[in-house]
Amino acid sequence: MTVIVRILGEGQYEVSEDAATQLEELDHQLEAAVEAGDDAAFKAALSASVDVVRAGGSPVPADSLHTAELILPASDADMAEVLKLLTEGQA
Repeated sequence: MTVIVRILGEGQYEVSEDAATQLEELDHQLEAAVEAGDDAAFKAALSASVDVVRAGGSPVPADSLHTAELILPASDADMAEVLKLLTEGQA
């Protein structure tokens, strides 16, 4: 089984369940970094997440209609940008 992951501003990738498991662990690190206000830890976890997707994923053609099960911010996003995106999505 595979999982579709979108990297904002870049596109979608199809990743394995193993990669999805790694991403879940990294997501916990992202959440902890946000809660702690630790921008360095946030950037490290985001970079690792994007690397997992790029290294282990296969790009999904742009004309293919798939719903992403996981959405990652752009690789150069900072914590303030991501928090803004999350709060706008809840409005």
